[in-house]
Amino acid sequence: MTESTVTLPVTTAEIQRLLPHRYPFLLVDRVVELEPNKRVLAYKNVSCNEPFFNGHFPGNPVMPGVLVVEALAQAGGLLTQLSADPANPQTETFYLVKVDNAKFSRMVVPGDKLELEVELKRRIRNMAQYVGIARVDGEQVACAEILCAAAAKQ
Repeated sequence: MTESTVTLPVTTAEIQRLLPHRYPFLLVDRVVELEPNKRVLAYKNVSCNEPFFNGHFPGNPVMPGVLVVEALAQAGGLLTQLSADPANPQTETFYLVKVDNAKFSRMVVPGDKLELEVELKRRIRNMAQYVGIARVDGEQVACAEILCAAAAKQ
């Protein structure tokens, strides 16, 4: 999609069209800002009904940090998909292949609105490198550098 064809906010139905993830692993609910090929701002509404809260941790639910990083990676995937030329849509599935400099500074708990801001650092052939910051109420809760790559065609 180009900037002129993307209508914001991008809702869950459109996100499901763009990403292969489904419940319980779709971790982006809405895209609210987009600068094609530059940055995206998306949200994940963290509900007390998330299945991972049953075991992480009983009586003290905390969203696993690895899922916060996965949410950032999914937001990066949406940046790539929403930036694609409609005449040449992105058809490959990108996979998370590397995470660097991940830092967690606050727990994410039920009721939080997780803000996912992701910038495209660079795109080379079948790989994309992103820098992501996750926030709750404007306060950083996590950050990471993420590398995703398209699977080799079989």
